[in-house]
Amino acid sequence: MANPISDKLPMTIQGKLNLEAEVKKLIMEERPSVIRAIEEARAHGDISENAEYEAAKERQGMIEGRIGEIQSRLAGAEVVDTSMIRADRVVFGAHVKIVDTETEENFAYQIVGVDEADVKKGMISVLSPLARALIGKKVGDTATVQSPKGDKEFEIKEFYYR
Repeated sequence: MANPISDKLPMTIQGKLNLEAEVKKLIMEERPSVIRAIEEARAHGDISENAEYEAAKERQGMIEGRIGEIQSRLAGAEVVDTSMIRADRVVFGAHVKIVDTETEENFAYQIVGVDEADVKKGMISVLSPLARALIGKKVGDTATVQSPKGDKEFEIKEFYYR
């Protein structure tokens, strides 16, 4: 039987705050708005051929689904204060500076929770191939990532926590 504690996915404090803000907006603003839209569409009469009603019901389903998804993610999250991490190896929450050993191109990423990932902002999911390759490594180590174009190697130049 799996240990439920170890099944929890890590999430930064900021990631938790972002999800809490999103669910609050969905519950306090989006849900009432779609309920009003459904009521207005019903007031127009026959709902069997009412496109506004169908669209509002579909939107309601999406909102309720997202609320459930966020609540489930929050319930299954292990929130980590990355500023408190003192590690001599790359772990969740690390800001990592790496260089592609072939092209000499430099990259900087923070390893974050699944819902927080945004490569354009330099935030990669803890479950991504690159993050998995980096975790457990030290400065000077090489991380190998398998890609469709072949293996890529990155040298860890620096990492820190904040």
